[in-house]
Amino acid sequence: MNPTALIAEDEPLLAQALKAELAAAWPELTVLATAGDGRSAVREALRLLPQVLFFDIRMPGLDGLGAAAELADRWPVDEAPMPQLVFVTAYDEYAARAFETQAIDYVLKPVQPERLRKTVLRLQQALAAQQQAKPAPATADEALERTLAQWRQVLAAAAGNGASAPPATSTAPLKMIAASEAGGSIVRMVPIGEVLYFEAADKYIRVLTAVHEYLIRTPLKQLLAQLDPEIFWQVHRAVVVRSSAIEAVHRDEAGKLHLDLRGRTEKIPVSRLYGHLFRAM
Repeated sequence: MNPTALIAEDEPLLAQALKAELAAAWPELTVLATAGDGRSAVREALRLLPQVLFFDIRMPGLDGLGAAAELADRWPVDEAPMPQLVFVTAYDEYAARAFETQAIDYVLKPVQPERLRKTVLRLQQALAAQQQAKPAPATADEALERTLAQWRQVLAAAAGNGASAPPATSTAPLKMIAASEAGGSIVRMVPIGEVLYFEAADKYIRVLTAVHEYLIRTPLKQLLAQLDPEIFWQVHRAVVVRSSAIEAVHRDEAGKLHLDLRGRTEKIPVSRLYGHLFRAM
């Protein structure tokens, strides 16, 4: 069977240009569909189960990073291996070099045939190795974890190199958060030591302590850069928890992980991408 792909690109002309260049560089590849936004890309990917994803990093609504993170959690691994992931980016030469040094597959916009051929060669080699391996059930989990580790690297590198200039010097971790009370106009200064977890929701981030809920407008990516990674762990694309607040980790009948936090009654979902944090499970 011919290899298959899905293109997610919000600019139709650029999507068609990439499709045409792929036809020239990889005639055997069948592009099953193109999607114009992240939500459509997730829906079509889960419907078609392509072997390769070409995702534009910047798309309206759910961007390429968010779409990839959601697919990592929802991909039906019992039906098809997780796909190869390639980011489509308009970032400049500085960011492109950063992707290269971390072995991240990317396609620079406008499409450059020579660079695309290198990506195609990598993809062909990866798919061939995947076909030859055909892991037995006993090693299927190991194969999945290797793929998830690769996706973590891809997503982390892409998120860290989203600007066209060198990254700014990191600042000291937050000690206090100025947050509004849910449904109110009062701003409270919340000590970071009281926060049990953060949850992204629509245009806000919920800030949860043992007894209160607050709201902030800081994007999760920006918030993560201000938190101590030894103290706060990202466990889901939308959730960051205080590691010392984790009381127990549960695995349900479907194999999904959930956390119990001291001081909270709700279950906190753990994405497949971050399951490695709880290896003992």
